[in-house]
Amino acid sequence: MENKKSLYRQYRPKNLDEVAGHEGIKEILISEIKNSNFPHALLFSGQRGTGKTSIAKIMAKTINCENLQGYNPCEECNSCKEFNKNAHADIFEMDAASNNGVDEIRNIKMNVSTMPVMSKYKVYIIDEVHMLTNSAFNALLKTLEEPPTHVVFILATTEFSKIPETIISRCQLFNFKGITKNALEKRISQVCEKEGMSINNEALEEIFYMSDGSLRDALNYLEQTMVITNSEITSEDLKKFFI
Repeated sequence: MENKKSLYRQYRPKNLDEVAGHEGIKEILISEIKNSNFPHALLFSGQRGTGKTSIAKIMAKTINCENLQGYNPCEECNSCKEFNKNAHADIFEMDAASNNGVDEIRNIKMNVSTMPVMSKYKVYIIDEVHMLTNSAFNALLKTLEEPPTHVVFILATTEFSKIPETIISRCQLFNFKGITKNALEKRISQVCEKEGMSINNEALEEIFYMSDGSLRDALNYLEQTMVITNSEITSEDLKKFFI
């Protein structure tokens, strides 16, 4: 029997329209997508659980979509289908928390020169990039200085202060703040509806304040509370778990 996905994975946004909050960031990215004019390196920094990795994945899929629908991926072309199966040959994800050495970055440096297999761009997403060693940062810098035109880097970090200035200066920067109350509560309500449940306003507020603007945390709180709730989630249900 296949394990059920966590809510934050199950309801990960598929395009920028589905992303909760971050209206300013989305406006910039949408403009860049529409004009086919985006930088070779983007750096997403800010609070954990606010959508940095989700938007990085969306960008990787979108810029390689073969039949873009305005600024959203079509979900039907071969590139989109391969991405949705986690099998895209030109999109690479690396977690620097567990792969933080210079050898991993050198492998990237060796591979960037080759052309994409099936798409317009090779996209490298490096999560928790602040965990790279100094040697790895130096190797990455050499790649960021003069990348091939078919390569895009998307770096994500929760600790911007640990990123070397030399890396920062070569990236377009996006600061991810906590998701606003209205946007977070709206997404929680949508998830509840899709799960066949309801949630009252008091419980919505409790989840927002508990999560401190982190949608991932909010969905985790919601998922745990659903275990003991059959229909409507209330603040009393939350208190059974978290107070």
